[in-house]
Amino acid sequence: MLTKRIIPCLDCDLSVPEGRVVKGIRFKQIKYAGIPWELAEKYSKEGADELVFLDITASHERRTTMIDVIEKTAEKVFIPLTVGGGIKTIGDIRKILNVGADKITVNTAAIKNPKLVSEGAKKFGSQCIVVAIDSKRTGKTKSGHGCYIYGGREPTGLDTLEWAKKVENLGAGEIMLTSMDRDGTKEGFDLELTKLVSESVSIPVIASGGVGNPQHILEAFTKGKADAALAASIFHYGEYPIKTVKKYLKNNNISVRL
Repeated sequence: MLTKRIIPCLDCDLSVPEGRVVKGIRFKQIKYAGIPWELAEKYSKEGADELVFLDITASHERRTTMIDVIEKTAEKVFIPLTVGGGIKTIGDIRKILNVGADKITVNTAAIKNPKLVSEGAKKFGSQCIVVAIDSKRTGKTKSGHGCYIYGGREPTGLDTLEWAKKVENLGAGEIMLTSMDRDGTKEGFDLELTKLVSESVSIPVIASGGVGNPQHILEAFTKGKADAALAASIFHYGEYPIKTVKKYLKNNNISVRL
C-alpha cells in the first residue's frame, strides 16, 4: 500500500509586509493564523509530509509571488515545499524552484495558458508541476463541477473532470483539488468530487477543502480515493496536531509516515 501524505496548507496574504498566514470560509471571511516561516518550521518538525505555500492574492492582484518570503520559508523546512500564486511564466517557475521550492502549483495561469503546464513539465520534470483545481458545484457542466480562477473569484465554464484529464495529458505530475463549497467549513471533503477525479486520472490527487477532524481525512483516502490530504484550520488553530491525525490513520489501517 502506498503511503498517504498529510500536507498542511499555508494560505498567505503577502499584501502586507513579510506576509501572514490566513484562513477563510469558502474563499471569504479571512482571518489571521500566523507567520509563514514560523508555521512552516513548526509543521516540518511535527511530521508533515509536505507543505503547500499559496500566495492567495497574487493572481487576483496580477503580481508575482514574493520570492523573499518563499526563500525564508524554504530555509526553515526539510520536507517538500510546493509554492503557488501569481506564477505565469517558465521564468517564474525557475525563480521559485531556485530559492528552495520543490514543486510549483498553478491554477489561473494553467487555464489561461495550458502550454505553461506542458512546457514546465518538459523543462523541470512532471514531478515539479502541480495543477491546482478550484472547483464548485454547478449545473452548467457535464460532471456538475466547474473550475474557477483568480482565487475563486471568476468562473471559467470549464468542467472539472475534463480539465483534470487534460492537465494529466499535458504532463502535470499531480492535481491539488479544492472544493470551494467545502473550503473552511469543517464539514468534510466533497467525497463525490474527490473520488470522481481520483478515479479518472492516474496521477496523484491531493484532496483539499473542508477538513474538520481526522475522520474526514480518513474518508478522503478510503471513500475519496485521494493520495494526499491538505488541511489548514485544524492545524493552524491547534485542534488536531499532525501526529494525532497520523496515529488515527494508522489505527485505521492507512499507511502513513510516523
